[in-house]
Amino acid sequence: MIRVFRLVSIAEAVSFLALLLIAMPLKYGAEAEVGVQLVGPIHGVLFMAYVGMVFLVRDALRWDMKRTVLALAAAVLPIAPFLVERHWTRPPHAAGAPASSAP
Repeated sequence: MIRVFRLVSIAEAVSFLALLLIAMPLKYGAEAEVGVQLVGPIHGVLFMAYVGMVFLVRDALRWDMKRTVLALAAAVLPIAPFLVERHWTRPPHAAGAPASSAP
């Protein structure tokens, strides 16, 4: 479940950046709305998946309410889901143990 969340988190952040940095400039600079028409719905689905996955993994990752709210707020910032994925998705039992000591 945590691995799926990590993938969704990365995909959501990439789709958000694609929407902001590629599709929107094409729409307003070149009057090509097709980018927003394609990337917008994909990002919307990934955004909803990210929000849902936050609630599914919060217990497994032992997130308190503050961290859960911050992870949800990260969904509306362009690169924040990358940071959530990188720094907050380590299972609690693996956080302090070296990788070689895992069974």
